[in-house]
Amino acid sequence: MFSFIKDKLKKIYAQVTSNIANLLSLKKIDEQSLKELEEILLSADTGVKTTKIIIDNLKTKFKNGQISEGQDLKVALEQELLDLLNIEQQDFGNKVYVLVGINGSGKTTFSGKLANKFKKEGKKVLLVAADTFRAAATEQLENWSKAIGVEVITGSQDQDPASVVFKGCQEFKNGNFDVLIIDTAGRLQTKINLMLELEKIKKTINRHFPEEKINTLLTIDSMLGQNSLEQARIFNESTKVSGIVLTKMDGTGKGGIIFAITAQLGIPVEFISFGENLDNLKEFDKKEYISELLG
Repeated sequence: MFSFIKDKLKKIYAQVTSNIANLLSLKKIDEQSLKELEEILLSADTGVKTTKIIIDNLKTKFKNGQISEGQDLKVALEQELLDLLNIEQQDFGNKVYVLVGINGSGKTTFSGKLANKFKKEGKKVLLVAADTFRAAATEQLENWSKAIGVEVITGSQDQDPASVVFKGCQEFKNGNFDVLIIDTAGRLQTKINLMLELEKIKKTINRHFPEEKINTLLTIDSMLGQNSLEQARIFNESTKVSGIVLTKMDGTGKGGIIFAITAQLGIPVEFISFGENLDNLKEFDKKEYISELLG
């Protein structure tokens, strides 16, 4: 599934993967080897705190004699990374999705990709363009809906987003749809205003679907590195994020931020998005991802 890491993301992962591969091929591992690994992980945006957890655990295993050569290190490192990503995904069902994130993080593009995924699965999808403050977002979502062959609910420029969501929820119930995907704004005048708007949108959804659990997916721009961790923290505190979508993986992002977010915030990664085509979307599989990363 993640062969695209080697293909489309070759430039990004070449240095990280090759450097790790060199370490894992060593016949004898010493403390300097672990120091080199620490530098590689930091260069991959894994973050100081998360990298320290990994290296401290590996140092303990090294001192206990569990790691002596490259193959031992590979097995131990793979397990450490798996443990970091071992966040249990909650079963929210495949019905209502609310996409949140800052402007430019790839929300609207991901909305189209997610709609396309469900349409191919034979589901009837309704898109809601709730980012009424950015005209380009509504226009982009309308274009996606035409390309995919799904319906979209839109509002006028600067219209109250919650009112557009209200209309979308009504249409969803009346039109016998299977999946509702709501694209929200990424920026208002202040951070407080943005979070209040998201809260208002969720209250509107809950009034229509009181028994439903909402899939709140946060789009994270992989190119922003550790800044993305702070974004995730802010959104999660305000609107309770259920999953992460790592976007723009065909840019200069290094992907290590995945481990920092899951380890520090306890939020699972749900999807990886790359490129502009509708099919450039993968459901996240931690074992395959780590296997490709370690070469």
